[in-house]
Amino acid sequence: MIPQSEYAKKLRPLLPDAAFAPDPNKLFILLINVAILILGWAIASKLDHWSVYLLWLYLPLSLVMGNSVILLLFSSHDLMHGSAIRNSRLMRLVSFLGLTIMWMPPTLWKAVHNRVHHNNTNSLKDPDRNYLYQQPDTWGKWIQNLFVPSTEVNPLWFTVGMTSAWLVHTFRNLTSVVLFNNESVDYVPAAFKVSGKDRQAIAWEFLLILGIHLSIITYLDFNPIKLLLSYFLPLAIGYAGVMFYIYTNHMICEMTSVNDPLINSVSLRVPKIFDLLHLNFSYHTEHHIFPALNSDYYPMVQDLLMIHYPQQHNLLDAGEAWRLLLQTPRHYKDETTFIDSFGDQPVTCPLGKN
Repeated sequence: MIPQSEYAKKLRPLLPDAAFAPDPNKLFILLINVAILILGWAIASKLDHWSVYLLWLYLPLSLVMGNSVILLLFSSHDLMHGSAIRNSRLMRLVSFLGLTIMWMPPTLWKAVHNRVHHNNTNSLKDPDRNYLYQQPDTWGKWIQNLFVPSTEVNPLWFTVGMTSAWLVHTFRNLTSVVLFNNESVDYVPAAFKVSGKDRQAIAWEFLLILGIHLSIITYLDFNPIKLLLSYFLPLAIGYAGVMFYIYTNHMICEMTSVNDPLINSVSLRVPKIFDLLHLNFSYHTEHHIFPALNSDYYPMVQDLLMIHYPQQHNLLDAGEAWRLLLQTPRHYKDETTFIDSFGDQPVTCPLGKN
């Protein structure tokens, strides 16, 4: 295995300095998509004046709003890695705007994603990994068995999971930190701690996020049609779009004790329109080598990987990645073996390099 730092050291001289400069355009993308959601809710507030036969005309806007939900996560993700702006106060404010629709306190995201996940990707310490078969059968593990693509998943629960697994991920980590804040919490794949100051900030940020969501629902008059078309449907579309990528990022990879992105991460081939719409989020291995890189340059990093490490890079068509997810169990028996929840279906990792 090769640690992430070694890839970065080798490839950095081959990339232009502009790739590592802040790109304020990502900030504007975030703010534009906040504006799209606000506009959608403003239009929805008048839906009680529409003929019932014309309500379907709002559906394209629901889809656009759903894509804005996806973009708010991905642009906030890039922003908090420092690829858009470097001013910490402005970053905190804007990331709060971007992550509110995801119910994710930015201080929690900085801890769970930037600090813990990126430094311990797909290892025993990674809160984003699959559960171990040996871990206790807690409610968190039970929900994963229901929702996550695997040989065991029921199509109905899989569909529910596409629209709500993001909320489960947030709720697990939020409660683990705010209520307990110790590494013995067993209902998350891997518990972690934050400082007392960050713990307090996470709690206050969540309460503010809750207040904003309640304000949106109140603004829409608690009207079922308004809420369905402009709140629940866009969020369901957005969360499903986010999970489409997240499920493939690491879940079909080996666990690694050394943080080797070419073993523990997957990049997808998707139609170019989705790379344009979603800030090249499909280039996930490339992101793990250079977390603060301007995402416009991920294709350049991928070209370099195909030159220098053509056999190691996990680069899959999106359809192939999903086929592998659905044809493998979702628990780790060991670093290179998946197994089902009953412990009787071991499968060697299909992307194994060992």
